[in-house]
Amino acid sequence: MQALTLFGYAFLSNVALAVLPHEPAVIWYGARLGVWPTMLVATAGTVAAALVDHRVFVPLIRRFRDASAPSQAATWADRFFRRFPFATIALSGLTPLPFFPFKALAFTTGYPLQRYLAAVAARSAPRYALLAWFGLAVRLPTWLIAALFVLLLIPSLRMLSWLRPSAS
Repeated sequence: MQALTLFGYAFLSNVALAVLPHEPAVIWYGARLGVWPTMLVATAGTVAAALVDHRVFVPLIRRFRDASAPSQAATWADRFFRRFPFATIALSGLTPLPFFPFKALAFTTGYPLQRYLAAVAARSAPRYALLAWFGLAVRLPTWLIAALFVLLLIPSLRMLSWLRPSAS
């Protein structure tokens, strides 16, 4: 049951523009399920979320792009991504940067689904293994993991429209 809960949480915390942080959950489950099961289940949930995102957003982007004028100048990030797409996605897991810019680049460049899913798995598995190992090795108290969850949730709350000041 814990593995199913972790899978669902990994899916929800990685689908579209999710605001839920996955790090505290992976740390918590790492101490309860072990490193390898936690890494495998969390990676599977993340890959499932990536599949849904790719299936939903790529057709929307193509439809929008067909209706708009083609861009003349590509950004440096777009050029770099087009040159090393798999490595860019896979190595993004080693950075503290949010994943959605890399996800957007994959979708706007038309990166193929199978390669995207493999890159997301290659990005997520080492990150989740490290977080699960940390949870197993350090054994943080539940209140500290909850505090970490709240702390990591704060930047995401800015995205919610009801917290933004209205333009008057």
